[in-house]
Amino acid sequence: MSEDLPTLPPNASLWTRLNLAMKCLQVLQDDPGHPHYGPLFNACLESGTYAKIARRWRKTHEGQAMLEDRPSMQGPDLDLAALEALPAHTLGHGLFRYFHDLGIDPFVSDFPIENDVDFLSKRYRETHDILHVLTGYEIDDYSEMELQAFVFGNMGLKQCLMIMTFGPMRMLPKVGPWKMRHYVSDLRKAYKRGKASKNLLGVRFEDMWDRPLEDVQRELVAPAPPKKHVSPLLGQHAMAA
Repeated sequence: MSEDLPTLPPNASLWTRLNLAMKCLQVLQDDPGHPHYGPLFNACLESGTYAKIARRWRKTHEGQAMLEDRPSMQGPDLDLAALEALPAHTLGHGLFRYFHDLGIDPFVSDFPIENDVDFLSKRYRETHDILHVLTGYEIDDYSEMELQAFVFGNMGLKQCLMIMTFGPMRMLPKVGPWKMRHYVSDLRKAYKRGKASKNLLGVRFEDMWDRPLEDVQRELVAPAPPKKHVSPLLGQHAMAA
């Protein structure tokens, strides 16, 4: 890792965190899978959130086991060949098709995992792609904003608010103001859908690869409300913080 890359100072102030998060966001707009700026963006905004989640999880057997086991879905730990070999209707094969059809690789980060907060930050980053598979939100910029709203409702991550706030500035020149008139309404629906779904950060997807995708979706994710319009497809892999 280059020594020129920024890091989050110990006991950083709110202003330092927000300023560094904005710098990360500028990079992530063009390189959403960046292995340094993605986790750094997460760390700037979510350390307190993840700490609260970890304290809550430590009070339950299932949550404590997750924090102790620290399962991983990073690239080296995700056997895409095994997922490809699963029946076409399964969750595992669906995730393989997602990566294959889009021509992208699973998330990889070399950030050290030293505590519960580090693990939860990494866990969200590496499960972001499977959220696309489960929710049906595509990877164009508009749909990514819907997924961010879903995640905000589901997990309460503050970074989603920043992404949704600055997302329209990125999209507006591409789609025009008339196509953005449903933006707030669609995000509100996605937020409510996320809130009505099972908390996905604590799901061990690794134990579900051979289950039918539709069964997993029914169990974990609230149904998507019908749309009165078609979201603009921009054809680019959007931000995945």
